[in-house]
Amino acid sequence: MDIIDGTVVDGPGFRLSVYCAGCSHRCHGCHNPQSWEMANGKEMDLEEILQAVKDSPWNVTFSGGDPFFQAEGFAELARRIKAETSKTIWCYTGYTLEALKQENDPWKMELLKNIDVLVDGPFIQELRDEQLRFRGSSNQRIIEREAF
Repeated sequence: MDIIDGTVVDGPGFRLSVYCAGCSHRCHGCHNPQSWEMANGKEMDLEEILQAVKDSPWNVTFSGGDPFFQAEGFAELARRIKAETSKTIWCYTGYTLEALKQENDPWKMELLKNIDVLVDGPFIQELRDEQLRFRGSSNQRIIEREAF
């Protein structure tokens, strides 16, 4: 959908956030419901996104929508970011880590392998907590790669 350079809401410090279109979770109270439909995004090729990452001084966040809805493209992007930069990658998803592992989709596993932090779980309006950093509801977890 968009690339925002210099955001401070999608992980620690300033970050470059890649917001994707497409999400099947459709969480009630979602802060970005326009991202649910793939048609609301604009097509960008991997090289274009990678160049924006390289041009930015900040670390990277994948958000959406849900990057795991486009796992093949985001897996390749994450792999290239890791191979060609020293940047860390945070990734937001409505899936839980357990559901991703159980599904065992090769592209989703490749994306997991190349990110540093996963913020998992659907947004649940009844569990919304504005005091939480970098997540919207208390069921969502910030999980470092060592725990994958």
